[in-house]
This record gives sequence, structure tokens and C-alpha cells, in this order.
Amino acid sequence: MEQEIEKNPFVRSPNLETVLMVEKIIEEFSGEFNRTEIWKKLPKKVMWQTYLIILDYLESINKIAVDKEGKIAYIWNPKLLKKLLNRPELSR
Repeated sequence: MEQEIEKNPFVRSPNLETVLMVEKIIEEFSGEFNRTEIWKKLPKKVMWQTYLIILDYLESINKIAVDKEGKIAYIWNPKLLKKLLNRPELSR
């Protein structure tokens, strides 16, 4: 028996432009501010619920981390990734 998943009509799905905007601001102010302070620094208004979805997404793909004080840090390191991918034991 298939279960129907109820969709919440109030949940907002962020578009790519919004996700990238939030990611850029977090990278710029890495480790300086908590989620509310970063939200206030966004160049365009974003609904709080949508913003929280973006933060959850960025944390789930290991691009951000939150410290014990609630400050958000950008932890993604593309230079290190390129360096690691150039290692012979990791190449395809």
C-alpha cells in the first residue's frame, strides 16, 4: 500500500540563484555571524523558511558548519578537492 506524502503548501523551494547568493554571503563572512545576522546581510530579501532550507542543504553537502556559538563557517575547499583529485590513486 502506497502512502501519500502530504505536501505543505507553505514550504518554499529556493531557486539556484538564491542558494548561490546565500552561499556567497556565508563564504564572505565565514565564522563571523550567526544565522540571523547573515540573513540580515543578504542583498535580497529571502523568506526565513526558505533561508533555513538553504542552510540545511548547505550543511548536508558539507559546505558550511555551525559552531557551538551558532556562528556559520564556510568549510568547502575547492582548491583542496582539485589537488586531491589529481592524485593518481584517486583518478579514474
